[in-house]
Amino acid sequence: MGGEKRISLSPESIMPNYEYRCIDCNHKFEIFLSYQEYGSSAISCPACGQSNLKRIIKPVRVTRSDGDRIESMADPAQLAGLDDDPQTLGRMMRQMSQELGEDMGAEFDEVVDRLEKGHSPEEIERDIPDLGSDSGGAESDFDL
Repeated sequence: MGGEKRISLSPESIMPNYEYRCIDCNHKFEIFLSYQEYGSSAISCPACGQSNLKRIIKPVRVTRSDGDRIESMADPAQLAGLDDDPQTLGRMMRQMSQELGEDMGAEFDEVVDRLEKGHSPEEIERDIPDLGSDSGGAESDFDL
């Protein structure tokens, strides 16, 4: 057991934190209650002593993996109409790029900008003849 590290948790770290606002004096405060205590314990404002309180529910942030974010964008409902609507295709491509958090390069940005302006993929391929080829002339994975 020499390499193991034990963590001691205080009651505050394992009990839920609830935030309230007093309707009478507008004072905001937090209170720690166990799940058993919540809803059965009398709570009063520490500033004025009144029990006319409103619970404040804070927004929750959900962290998702790159795969989950990309999978949610591949929802068939979101993909409907991509073949017929270059602006929707451009918005989806920009959103995927932002979700990945990577710079896709100037060529990608130009294509997405043109799609968002309503240019068809065929027009873009015609106007940019070297689209999808790298500096060595080899084909890349970038196709419209």
